[in-house]
Amino acid sequence: MKILVVIAFIGIVLSLGSALVYMMRGSAPPVEGQAPKKGNMATALAFRVGFSIVLFICVLVSWKMGWIQPTGIPPGA
Repeated sequence: MKILVVIAFIGIVLSLGSALVYMMRGSAPPVEGQAPKKGNMATALAFRVGFSIVLFICVLVSWKMGWIQPTGIPPGA
């Protein structure tokens, strides 16, 4: 389970990085006779948000099913 979470986190960070690259490069003016390119940055950010939500839901379901256990500070300490 830890490996899956690490891979998902890396995917989220890479998606955020690609959105940064698209933002910094900007969009070139459309070539004559071609449609302008759609927002690659918005697509990368939408993927990141969706992937983060899916990861959060998977962690919650795993906790409810007993596949993972919390190891933080014990209650009442």
